[in-house]
Amino acid sequence: MNILHIDCSTRRSSHSRQLSAAIVERLSATADTVTVTRRDLGSNPVPHVEADYANTLATAAAIMGANAFVFRRSDPLIDELEIADMVVIGTPMHNFTVPSSLKAWIDQILRVGRTILTGPEGKLGSLADRPVFIAVASGGVYSGEGANQPDFLTPYITAALGCIGLTSLHFAALQATAFTNEEVLASRRRSLAKEAGTANIKSG
Repeated sequence: MNILHIDCSTRRSSHSRQLSAAIVERLSATADTVTVTRRDLGSNPVPHVEADYANTLATAAAIMGANAFVFRRSDPLIDELEIADMVVIGTPMHNFTVPSSLKAWIDQILRVGRTILTGPEGKLGSLADRPVFIAVASGGVYSGEGANQPDFLTPYITAALGCIGLTSLHFAALQATAFTNEEVLASRRRSLAKEAGTANIKSG
């Protein structure tokens, strides 16, 4: 089993990193052989889309797969995604949505002619579906009982990944981290990781 493990927080001991690591550990326990590919966007961010990349995507050259130099950053990221049997993304919620580091990665993997095909009925994702686990840490509460802030992260990730064919998404939310003690948070992490492992067994 190949797992693509992505982290987005710039904090080395962040709650989202701890939760994503716990999920990877739990998922790894369900397979005999596991290979984990790490993509740390927090410490090694993907550059934002450049002018030549954007200009190419606006032309037929993107669909034809021309100009490989323009896609030198995009291709390896998509390759990692294509060979992964499952994906684990650890991300904080920044100002109601994803951090810019995750947005930059998404902008590179959503690519017409590679992960998005076009036809008479519009856009169609070209990737085979696989489980994607999104570990979200939020200082406030954005879902469920007591929610008191907007959530643009969940619908955005759902739409973005669905656009390329990834629809089996499992969100694990560690909320209220700003005013919850570590003992309670650790218990929640264990519970969320256990749920992720169960979801993987069911989807498998």
